[in-house]
Amino acid sequence: MANYRPQMTNEAIHSLHTTTVLDEYGEPRELSLTGERPLTIYLDTREIVTLMTMGAQPELLTLGYLRNQGLVENLEDIVAIQVAWDVDAVAVTTRQTRPDLEQILSKRTVTSGCGQGTMFGNVMASLNELELQCPSFSAESIYQVLDGLAEYNQMYKQAGAVHGCALCSDGKVEIFVEDVGRHNAVDAISGWMWLEDITGDGKVFYTTGRLTSEMVIKVAQMQVPLLLSRSGVTEMGLRLAKQVGIGMIARAKGKHFLIYTGQEQFKN
Repeated sequence: MANYRPQMTNEAIHSLHTTTVLDEYGEPRELSLTGERPLTIYLDTREIVTLMTMGAQPELLTLGYLRNQGLVENLEDIVAIQVAWDVDAVAVTTRQTRPDLEQILSKRTVTSGCGQGTMFGNVMASLNELELQCPSFSAESIYQVLDGLAEYNQMYKQAGAVHGCALCSDGKVEIFVEDVGRHNAVDAISGWMWLEDITGDGKVFYTTGRLTSEMVIKVAQMQVPLLLSRSGVTEMGLRLAKQVGIGMIARAKGKHFLIYTGQEQFKN
């Protein structure tokens, strides 16, 4: 179905709160706090998972989670996504449940994601079918992305306790999402790409968080060929990036970065 969009609520919630603390001199200070709420996903009345989230983009988060976990194959299979914060839940209605859903849900892997993410089924095995090509990039193109991100991270600047992720193209930020867990932020971007029918070809994915196997898997599923982080890299994340063909750049801040994979595509 061309330009298909499921019925979706618009239940973004205010995620900034305040509290009074005492500093080291015993003086009161009013500080901002990042909001955090549980959101339980129900797929055709079947409880799937509870995510801890800021709640800024719950519908996109749900879409991306279903996509990245392989719980729904096509966007057209989804009839509605309805968020209800009075019960901290989101109800997803589909045209038909996957016949192998029970098999997928029977295999659960707790990941290193903030708050402990969860991967279902043979998500990691699906990487065997993916082969990406890291595009050519230069120091200047990386600096351009980092400079473009400077105006974002608003929640982090005000309250901290969040991660930010962005999808960038030609040095410009297409979408930026903050959440309490980096896996939530990447899922929300994946959901946006699915909804808007946007491909990952030639794009750069940025995250403030570390590049673990979970992050590489999600970005690979989105078919984004270049991954950029201001944090570090795990051994398994590096191994998977090499396997799939993703360029991996980490410790990127200011004018400094380290290229872990895709080194042959770097044009100095």
